[in-house]
Amino acid sequence: MRRLARVAFLAVLAAVAVACSPTDGPGGTGPTITYPTGSEPPPVADSPTVEATRAELVRVLGDHRLVLQDPQTAFRPAEGPALAGSPRAIYQVILPDEPGGGYIVVYELRDVAAAAAAGADQAAYLASGPGRVQTPIGTRHILRQLGSTLVLYSWNPDGATDEQTPEIQAALETLGTPIDIPG
Repeated sequence: MRRLARVAFLAVLAAVAVACSPTDGPGGTGPTITYPTGSEPPPVADSPTVEATRAELVRVLGDHRLVLQDPQTAFRPAEGPALAGSPRAIYQVILPDEPGGGYIVVYELRDVAAAAAAGADQAAYLASGPGRVQTPIGTRHILRQLGSTLVLYSWNPDGATDEQTPEIQAALETLGTPIDIPG
């Protein structure tokens, strides 16, 4: 009987470990989010404002010889409450040696003040315990405000496998206004 109880306990423990482990790709960008039955993902931002931000992304990334494309797989970053339901557009930088990395998320807010407030909330969230456990240790978050949009890129230098990955951060640091994430 003890042996059966022990086996059952170990099976439950293994199932919990698998369910709680992140599904990191080679870039170590964090878990892939799936939505429960009956719930919907946040709305996709498809507006002139987001298109203008995308054009700026293409420009600053192009200055570093990086190419932006639509994502090849679903992606959802670590998000605080202010951004969790906000309209967003997801893009991906082409990284030949890291096809599971390079995701950039553009959030559309109602105005510049709302974007600044949501950016401050997101920065605080990423620095909090709940925010930190959603990404591997050492993950760098780049959060920028461009008008009424926020641009978020997260990457892990220890998990990066493409030599161009750090260039995404360098490119984004020339875009809009930085929002500092407490360290």
